[in-house]
Amino acid sequence: MADSYYDPADLRKFGKISEWSEELGTKFFDYYGKVFEEGALSAREKSLIALAVSHVVKCPYCIDSYTKDGLEKGITKEEMMEAVHVGAAIEGGATLVHGVQMMNKYNKLSM
Repeated sequence: MADSYYDPADLRKFGKISEWSEELGTKFFDYYGKVFEEGALSAREKSLIALAVSHVVKCPYCIDSYTKDGLEKGITKEEMMEAVHVGAAIEGGATLVHGVQMMNKYNKLSM
């Protein structure tokens, strides 16, 4: 029995998703690989972005993977934490801006 719902060993099984849908799995991994190639953004920058997004979408597998990847690419713990805070700020702002929707609805219903 695992100590948590997310078993870190399952990350190594990620490639197996193609076994149940080979065509879509292959297309996804081709796309995924292409996205992380050097381009207008460096692989290091993409890793840092991926780490921040991993926290926003709350993916423990991604957090583990991109923390390790970031370390391998020379990203410091301070850079990682700052990226996490950027993600948190955007997520918090996105939540709060929806308060405008609530305010509009409240005003409409309370007339």
